[in-house]
Amino acid sequence: MNHLQSTELQSLLPIARSIGWGAADLLLNVQLADLSVQDAVDGPVTAADTAVDAYILNNLQASLGTREFAYLTEETYKTQPMQERLAKPLVWVIDPLDGTKDFINGTGEYAVHIALLEDDRPVLAVVVCPAAKTLYFATLGGGTFVERWHDTPVPIAVSQRSRFDELTIVASRSHRNERFNQLLQRFPVQQQRSVGSVGGKVAAILEQQADIYISLSGTSAPKDWDLAAPELILTEAGGRFTHFDGTLLRYNQADVSQWGGLVASNGHCHDELCAEAERLLEAIDAL
Repeated sequence: MNHLQSTELQSLLPIARSIGWGAADLLLNVQLADLSVQDAVDGPVTAADTAVDAYILNNLQASLGTREFAYLTEETYKTQPMQERLAKPLVWVIDPLDGTKDFINGTGEYAVHIALLEDDRPVLAVVVCPAAKTLYFATLGGGTFVERWHDTPVPIAVSQRSRFDELTIVASRSHRNERFNQLLQRFPVQQQRSVGSVGGKVAAILEQQADIYISLSGTSAPKDWDLAAPELILTEAGGRFTHFDGTLLRYNQADVSQWGGLVASNGHCHDELCAEAERLLEAIDAL
């Protein structure tokens, strides 16, 4: 296929940004008392998840159609024929509410993710943090920008910190098991802060409040919609996002789970962090 040109990506960006802000408005106006919360295998699902999912999907399809694009969303992928998305090189990946537990608990640490994949890699991304009224967007090769509520977008970049004793890890409060806790306890970077959603964690790295995010799958793993948009806004801001072995993530595969260990960082000592994570995990697993 012909790869999307930069001008084509730039023409799609206003559509995705506008839909991102609309999704943020929906979430900010939800009355928590009106939510019906259902327990799902991978975590709770609320009426807000499904309403925002439908809003994003309907607006993207109304603007762009389904001839060129497939759509992969957290709320619909199980009922969608797999071949529908695997057969197309251009796929929108949507997480209408990343950090549902934080949304329910009122921490404000939740996000909306919208990413466009081309041949299993993200080329356009929007991450919205509604409670902070902040939207981050990026296109492949075009850099990352931050758009505060009613302000003009400006470029944003990760920190220049490179010494282990200067770095801060941003981690989840809830997605932990003993193996992951042992890895963090032994990791050479010991400063930590907790943030709910993956989008929020990567936003903390963009805002230079943190430098590293580590994920380690257990009985479950992060999904494509958790990672695709955050990855691109990080890498286009100067960071890196890989598996522990340094390989890139591949999206829109038959299995949408991203198993194993992942490191996101400001990029300045990424290879050393990956090597240390691999070494420590091997030692932990040998116990």
